[in-house]
Amino acid sequence: MSDRPVNLTTGLPETVLPADVLDATVATTPPKTYEDAAALVAAHPRSLVGWATLGEMATDQMSRYAFFRVGYHRGLDALRAAGWRGSGFVRGIHTTNRAFLRCLDGLGVQAAAIGEVDEAERCAQFLAQLDPEWPHH
Repeated sequence: MSDRPVNLTTGLPETVLPADVLDATVATTPPKTYEDAAALVAAHPRSLVGWATLGEMATDQMSRYAFFRVGYHRGLDALRAAGWRGSGFVRGIHTTNRAFLRCLDGLGVQAAAIGEVDEAERCAQFLAQLDPEWPHH
């Protein structure tokens, strides 16, 4: 993939999600158990770290898919609130962007696992456009 941003609309050349106090704290000490991650999301449903962690820790495929999908959509909301308008990089070199990218990546992996090939391809392409350096699965 090229190192050029997605140019769907005019917007910021790069978006960095703000350091939400909760997610910044959780990023340094992420939940260690599924129950802790579920409690985090129950108390803070906008926590992208919480949704990504739930997706990674869930033991069944459909729960992983659902958690990553919710985190992805919550992440899009957060990106828009931060000024993103459908174009520009959202790189993982910025700690605050990583949970969103984890959700997008996880959604693509789980979509492929359940046979949603077109969704998996869209996720992979979107991820590559947002952060060409993200380790793709």
